[in-house]
Amino acid sequence: MSESLRSDSEAHGAMEDRSAIALRALGLCKGYEAPGGRLEVLLGVDLTVRRGTLVAIVGVSGSGKSTLLNLLGTLDRPDAGTLEISGLQAENLGEEARARLRAERLGFIFQFHHLLPEFTAEENVMMPLLIAGRSLAEARGEALSALAAVRLVDRSQHRPDALSGGEAQRVAVARAIVSRPALVLADEPSGNLDAAHARGLHELLSSMAHERHQTVVSVTHDARLAESADEVWRLENGRLVPGRE
Repeated sequence: MSESLRSDSEAHGAMEDRSAIALRALGLCKGYEAPGGRLEVLLGVDLTVRRGTLVAIVGVSGSGKSTLLNLLGTLDRPDAGTLEISGLQAENLGEEARARLRAERLGFIFQFHHLLPEFTAEENVMMPLLIAGRSLAEARGEALSALAAVRLVDRSQHRPDALSGGEAQRVAVARAIVSRPALVLADEPSGNLDAAHARGLHELLSSMAHERHQTVVSVTHDARLAESADEVWRLENGRLVPGRE
């Protein structure tokens, strides 16, 4: 193969490899000022996540898992390090561009559901699509489809105060996936669910990654979710180490 053809082939391969990466974090550091002095939480986290994979991050309480998830979701800025999402260098983006990145490419499942109390389950799930400019009819159809995925169509007209904690969490999951984001970040997604619904959620997250080619990064204490993940990482002493031998 000639040098020019080899160079073109290598460049094409590098481009393909780069396009296969959903998220790449290098050397992420984060600390906070505390009454007893500065508390360093993350001391140089490296993580590369390929598209269409389900990744679980485990660790003891207080190890910094939620802090890491907030950095990966651009909800907070690192003290040092770089973060690339879908080819964009997130640390170089201004606040408006970061908000647009979250709206267009990211879905969040928080430990607490944060549903709007004055709206029904259906309306809560419709909200991201309406904010993005989708029509009322289209948003309603997509919302009902997302609620069906979490088995809650029959509760679509109930407000959050009429839902159980587990039902409210499943509505929050539907809201996170309704816009079919490329990357979903989940903080203890099955923490408020019983065993049967937790199993259904794990199956949904796996389906999102393997059938819909979305990417899911989940912080979890749930051993069953970790077992079903393609990769498991453990956060220890401010860094990620392989969590599955």
